[in-house]
Formats: sequence, structure tokens, C-alpha cells
Amino acid sequence: MEYLWWGLTILLFVLSFVGIVYPIIPSVVAIWGGFVVYQFLINPNELSLWFWISMVILSAVLIAADLIANSYFVKKYGGSKTSEKIAAIATIIGSFVFPPFGIILVPFLAVLVTEYILHKDAMKATKIGFATIIGFLGGSVAKILIQLLMFVWFIFTVIY
Repeated sequence: MEYLWWGLTILLFVLSFVGIVYPIIPSVVAIWGGFVVYQFLINPNELSLWFWISMVILSAVLIAADLIANSYFVKKYGGSKTSEKIAAIATIIGSFVFPPFGIILVPFLAVLVTEYILHKDAMKATKIGFATIIGFLGGSVAKILIQLLMFVWFIFTVIY
């Protein structure tokens, strides 16, 4: 039975990384699912309070990294609050439209059109559209690194 739980734990960790490309899959929930399966179904005495507190902090940073990166770059290039919201929605929609390229193209086009409608300036709209791509990629890199840190920390805790 333990092999089944380990399989589920590994599947949840894999899903947490898939969630970076498909934001409809909540990465934080998936990685926490792996921790919880391990804690309650494999070895209840392995993960310390220090581990759990650290994972809470890293999870908060993980969520903030994505929001901050997208918001920062859209604002930096003069984007509106509307564009920030449109970019977030378009990222989710884009993960289903022409994957994996849709996750970049759909938000870019959505923000480009939104900003053009709002400001009637094609250059500014294009800049803000590209800022959305930079924000998404920056947030994704941060999420990958943070999730890798969480995963490696878990592995070291379990092994040592």
C-alpha cells in the first residue's frame, strides 16, 4: 500500500510543476497534497514543525512571486489595472488554447487589444503586451525555483 501512496505523492509533485504551464492546476495545492500524503499516509513522524513553517512561508512567496511579477511589469510599462486583470484571465484561457504557446500569446494579444482600446496608442499597447510576457516568464521562473526548493527540501528531509 505504501507504493500507492508514494505514487500519489510523486504524481502530486509532478502536477505542481505542470501547474506552471497550466495555471488551472493549482501548483501550491498539488505540492502541499504531496506533503500531506507523505505526512499522514507514509510517515507521520518525519516532517518537523520547522519544515511545515518553512513550507508555509515558501508557499506565500510562491503565490506572491507570480502576482508581483505580472503586476510589476504591466505597471512598469504603463499598463492599466484592467490590463492586469485581463492578463490574469487570459493566462488561464491561454493554457487551454494552443498549448503551450497560448499561455504566452493569448495574454499578450488580450493586453495588446485592451491597451489599444484604452489609449489608442499602438506602440504603448505593444510595449505593455510584451511586458505581460516578461512578467509571466519572470513569475514562472520564480515559481519553478521556489517549487524546486520546496521539493528538494522535502527530499532531503525524507532521506536524512
